[in-house]
Amino acid sequence: MHRAPAVMVLAVVLTGCADVEGLKSEGDLGTVHAPQSLWKDVRPDPPGPGLKPGTAAVVPGLPKAAGLTLRGVNVPAVVRADVTSAARQDGGTGQLVDPRAVQRLALCTQAVDGGPDCPVRPGVLHDLTGDGREELITALDIDGRLSELRVYTVRDDGSIARILSRRAVLEAVEVAAEHLAVREPTTNPAYVAVSDYVWDRKTGTMNLSQLTLDECPGIGASALGGGSGVRCRP
Repeated sequence: MHRAPAVMVLAVVLTGCADVEGLKSEGDLGTVHAPQSLWKDVRPDPPGPGLKPGTAAVVPGLPKAAGLTLRGVNVPAVVRADVTSAARQDGGTGQLVDPRAVQRLALCTQAVDGGPDCPVRPGVLHDLTGDGREELITALDIDGRLSELRVYTVRDDGSIARILSRRAVLEAVEVAAEHLAVREPTTNPAYVAVSDYVWDRKTGTMNLSQLTLDECPGIGASALGGGSGVRCRP
């Protein structure tokens, strides 16, 4: 009668020890391996002269901005001048602008807003450089998915210069103070890639300062596996 409780107590003690050991084993991450570099001897060629994407450039063929402001400027005309120059510069290779961009701009009329079929998005004015002057933010939609994002500024001499060019799937574009964020879908529908651009006085461009992944709110395992077509929104 006295042995049974002793055995039961011993069993409990042994079970507790086994549980602790099990937790320790599960915490073992195993051997850490250093990354293996592939194709070490293969390097991409540097971009040719004037073919580096994202560099600042004065848009040729445009009149000076009156009063050093971009308010009232013809947005499709600015984009057309920029895209035409870039396409001529890269020879239609797509290094600076999508080869279809010039054809898409043919849908725009001479109206200030480009007309009802113009694929140039309405311009948004926002001070991104911190000098008190508003920059012009717009995009040219190439098809139902891909777009050419552009940001322009006005210089002290009144010339209009491009300070950001980016080809992307624009899930969303956001501005806050002197930051511009671009949200793009990833191969994992639970996440979006967020590129944060800030003004760089040395290069005269909006430079990438941070690249992060944001979770898509409300998208869980059931939504991912069910093919519900839920899109990630900021």
